[in-house]
Amino acid sequence: MDMNMAKSHGERRKTRHKLRKPSRRRGLSAVSKVIQEFEMGDMVHIIIDPSVHSGMPNPKFHGHTGTVVARRGRAYILNVRDGNAIKNVITYPQHLSPQQ
Repeated sequence: MDMNMAKSHGERRKTRHKLRKPSRRRGLSAVSKVIQEFEMGDMVHIIIDPSVHSGMPNPKFHGHTGTVVARRGRAYILNVRDGNAIKNVITYPQHLSPQQ
């Protein structure tokens, strides 16, 4: 019988360094991130806010840029290029910042 601990396959798997804030920026983010709005066709950067667990995209999209395609409730649907494929990513506005 194998006595090893079972693997965790949760949402934040393998993100020990990627989803960590600097020590002086810890805690909840600003309210302005929650209420920001995007229009269809806007280009946005996916920067995951680790203090907001809900609506978090897959960590492999952290740092990628996508196009807003639609809105689903409070979340946005983005088209993000992943290699040669285009993926749909559903995420909350806390994890997005406008491209400048």
